[in-house]
Amino acid sequence: MTASTAYSRDLGDELRRLRESCMGLAGNKMAERLGWDPSKVSTVENGRARASEVDLIQYLSMCGKDIDFINDFRRRYQYAFEEYIVQVSDNLRAMVRAEATAITIMSYDALAMPGLTQSPEYADGIYRMTGLVVEERIPNLVQYRIERQAILRRHDRPTCVFYIHEHALARQVGNADVMEDQYARLLFNTHTVRIVPKDAPIVASSFVLWEFEKARSLVFSETIHANVFVEDPGAIARTRLLFDRLDQVALSAEQSRSKLADYVSPPREDFDDSGPHLAY
Repeated sequence: MTASTAYSRDLGDELRRLRESCMGLAGNKMAERLGWDPSKVSTVENGRARASEVDLIQYLSMCGKDIDFINDFRRRYQYAFEEYIVQVSDNLRAMVRAEATAITIMSYDALAMPGLTQSPEYADGIYRMTGLVVEERIPNLVQYRIERQAILRRHDRPTCVFYIHEHALARQVGNADVMEDQYARLLFNTHTVRIVPKDAPIVASSFVLWEFEKARSLVFSETIHANVFVEDPGAIARTRLLFDRLDQVALSAEQSRSKLADYVSPPREDFDDSGPHLAY
């Protein structure tokens, strides 16, 4: 059986949703319609087995999909089991699914607060600074980002360690109240924050390592143009080395809390709204 990937699990989940919404059938009933073994439907929908082109056409045709939909899905599916996947930046399903199923999340950010820690006002400010998102989409994008944070409130929430470069802390997004609230969220939430001092080199803008109980680890990097998912073992090993290095240079968790406490109530003149703003 082929090892699953974040993308194969995402596309398998899309097949399951199509079965449920278009057919209203349980997996075993779908298997009967297709003449498949029930275990085949399960493994394909969980992204654990690569469906053949004939299998995909049969499955999607059974769901009532036309040739254009089928051809688009086949095009996407051909990359499902690759170790390097690039997706357009507004396709967030694979990322959200990875966050929701990870047991450990380690991230590094040099330019902004991690998305899982952002306040609504800070997230809104980030989107407005980029100038890449039309005004009417911003509220929905902010809401989507805040809804992702529900995983941090679960009883079985993943273990999270957020390495944040001090350059990200020092750059203003919105006004002083927005920043003070953002610092307080970092200080008082239960996840671990490690501050990378401002004199430490910036090794990259951001990256995330997700680790799972029953799947391969996954590295994620987000740019303004694309989301990149990497499951290559060499890349995973290099990313772990980077986090080992960050562990050496970052402040401890307690030291980081003290640093954040200094930021929570800074002198107001430190936040001059007329100064330069972050270009994210």
